[in-house]
Amino acid sequence: MTRAERLSALLELLVSAGRIEVEESAATFAVSAATIRRDLDYLADQQLLSRTHGGAVPNTTSYDLPLRYKSINHGEAKTRIAQAAVAMLWPGCTVSLNGGTTTVEVARAIPSAEPLHHGITVVTNAINIATELTVRPFIKIMVCGGVARPQSYELVGAMASETLSQLTPDICFLGATGLDPAAGITTHDEAEAAINRVMVRQAKRTVVVADSSKLGTIGFSRICHVHEVAAVLTDSDADPAMTATLRKAGIDVILA
Repeated sequence: MTRAERLSALLELLVSAGRIEVEESAATFAVSAATIRRDLDYLADQQLLSRTHGGAVPNTTSYDLPLRYKSINHGEAKTRIAQAAVAMLWPGCTVSLNGGTTTVEVARAIPSAEPLHHGITVVTNAINIATELTVRPFIKIMVCGGVARPQSYELVGAMASETLSQLTPDICFLGATGLDPAAGITTHDEAEAAINRVMVRQAKRTVVVADSSKLGTIGFSRICHVHEVAAVLTDSDADPAMTATLRKAGIDVILA
């Protein structure tokens, strides 16, 4: 394992466990405690964590770690959600995707759907999604301008809003930090929320793609209210009481 790989793995461990211990990490990665201390000091200098005696903890922006450092929790659920999402598409349709681990999985599932090889247009403000799909000749990629957020690879700002407000995709698959019947669909960053709001408003139909851990969670900034989306696509581990509440509010809940 290279140092770069170890640094990424340490951040993944921090996100999933909430704390890093030097001695345990040294044993996990088969290196010396001194090596782990140097790694943690380096990551602290990059403001990606806070050092403690004997280890490290998330800093005040731990939720905002770059997407590439976040382990994909609920990976199987996200894969099932992605496959169900792609099954909703048809040749010649236009689909918009915001940033996030679940929407990335949706993007990755598109090339495996043979009917879509006749042509599909993907609109996104996520540069990592655009990069993954641009090599597929049957996919037309439309990317807005804007300021790139290194944490999520999403383009935000007035330029992004201006571009996206001129387009009307058939369907928007919306990733989110949380979904709560009262608080709505939320994310951690207000700039991302503003762009995602435009995507919801412009799409003919919006489907929230979120694994069951996101249901009942509330992020910092609201993207939209639940009644502004047509459906929620989640996994079969979703809390029955939560899905019942959403359905009572007129939201189509699809379990993958």
